[in-house]
Amino acid sequence: MAASLGMELAQQIADALLACALEDTCNWPGSVIIAPANQEDMEWAQALPVPTNFPATALPQVAGNLGQRLNALDQALRAQGMEQLVFIGSDAPGLTSVDYEATCAALRYHDVVLIPALDGGVVLMANRCAWPDLAALPWSSNRLGLSLMDICRNAGQSVMTIKQGCDVDELKDLLALTGLLRQDKRPARRALLELVDKITSSTKIPYG
Repeated sequence: MAASLGMELAQQIADALLACALEDTCNWPGSVIIAPANQEDMEWAQALPVPTNFPATALPQVAGNLGQRLNALDQALRAQGMEQLVFIGSDAPGLTSVDYEATCAALRYHDVVLIPALDGGVVLMANRCAWPDLAALPWSSNRLGLSLMDICRNAGQSVMTIKQGCDVDELKDLLALTGLLRQDKRPARRALLELVDKITSSTKIPYG
């Protein structure tokens, strides 16, 4: 995204997307964990405005690829006594309270619940038992979702998928979400839409 818009606008979009993810904690019925990329980002993470009525804490990720980081995070949280975990990134503003409710309901009967992304990735990952080794998965590829389902099933875990969603990897992904955002009344989503409208009205956007 920075390649097409420049660092300043890309950072504004990243901040707006993060605000959407934080907005999703408003009605979350449990603890919220902010997992910054490394220890150096802990002060920033601890200062984030997390609008939740339940405890919100920060836990830094370890070094390694995304699979290794998710495995370590999963293990650390389970060591604290947490059992049913829902993992989201800051790149899925299309997630709604209905999605989270459906995920929690499905976790009662399945070990793993996923919301696949239209591009072959995943928008949300949830589990009630430890992830198998995720290090070798084809992260950032259109084979990720299917590979994740396969590795979980091969580990003897039951897997359920809920509809399909969209994540934001490039500007075109965000533009494709504008129709959905226009129907969303949540403040952070409205702010994201205003930013996208501002960018598209003042910037020549190659699309297609």
